Amino acid sequence: MKAPTSSREVRWLTSDELLALPAAIDLDTANRALMIGRSTGYALAKRGEYPIKVLRLGTAYRVVTADLLNLLGLGQQPGAGQHGLAV
Repeated sequence: MKAPTSSREVRWLTSDELLALPAAIDLDTANRALMIGRSTGYALAKRGEYPIKVLRLGTAYRVVTADLLNLLGLGQQPGAGQHGLAV
């Protein structure tokens, strides 16, 4: 993936970058991950039509990274993280 050549060019996120994200991210980062433009992403969030749940914290929008990774097929596989403990 090439680096942006202008301030208006957006650089999308790689799968390694996505997997290294913190637990919650801002809407701009989620937009980059989903390859959605900034204006479109904010319009979708405002209308409640963003592809995943968006949290509104005051004037800020946040997205739970686990939801984003699941949408992109990068979430935890079934049984991952389980250590064979019987319940």
